[in-house]
Amino acid sequence: MAELVTGEAVALDIRVARLASRAIALLLDLLVQFSVLNVVLYGTSMTALIADGAWTAGLTVLATVVVVVGYPATLETITRGRTLGKMALGLRVVADDGGPVRLRQALLRALAGFVEFWMLFGSPALIASLFNRRGKRLGDIFAGTIVMQDRVPASAMFGPVAMMPPQLAGWGRSLELSRVSDGLALTARQYLGRFGELLPPVREAMGRRIADEVLSVVSPPPPPGHRPEILLSAVLAERRRREEWRLHQRRVRRMALQRRAPSGLQSPPPPYR
Repeated sequence: MAELVTGEAVALDIRVARLASRAIALLLDLLVQFSVLNVVLYGTSMTALIADGAWTAGLTVLATVVVVVGYPATLETITRGRTLGKMALGLRVVADDGGPVRLRQALLRALAGFVEFWMLFGSPALIASLFNRRGKRLGDIFAGTIVMQDRVPASAMFGPVAMMPPQLAGWGRSLELSRVSDGLALTARQYLGRFGELLPPVREAMGRRIADEVLSVVSPPPPPGHRPEILLSAVLAERRRREEWRLHQRRVRRMALQRRAPSGLQSPPPPYR
């Protein structure tokens, strides 16, 4: 894991791609490039039948540059940091601030990759990756980028969601939630969504901080002995349940008005899901 600091000075923990996964992705990309290059060079060689050698040599150089440099630069720009090999391995190139990779950065990576992989057989990239704490090769250092693990394993994604824990259902129904703002609820929801991706110390500290902020604007206080993510899940689940109930009541009243019949009855809130 590594920490990125965004332009808004927000620290994000990301999963830096491992050397083995990057190497396999590179081999897949090289296989694609070799295959395309062979077909293209075969086509350019056919021009020798109708043109002089200078045209053939020029087209050969142009085709080589387009395949070797244009392939990674174009794909990483269009797909926001992914080539075919990276897609297969669940990797993505991002800027050092966590933003999407730009054309200039992708082009710098591709040009450096031509020297690193095609001319020097990957030795500079391997040495730089081993000595860089973020596993950066020379192209990443020059371009200001980093390769991250974009696809998180299912086991790592397991974590609490906004569902009501049975042991807190009674407490949830008694909560006063009018002071929980949409922004605060969104912060808690984003934390729960990223729960499995965070380092344990970061996850613990962030959970405590967000839970303290949420619990300071709700009442009554929670029963003791529950972890922050469980309490946040209970608060968000109850908040969602009440929102669904209010929407249900609006639909009931609207249908009653359409039928021109008074509706003094209220349906019970929907059960927990």
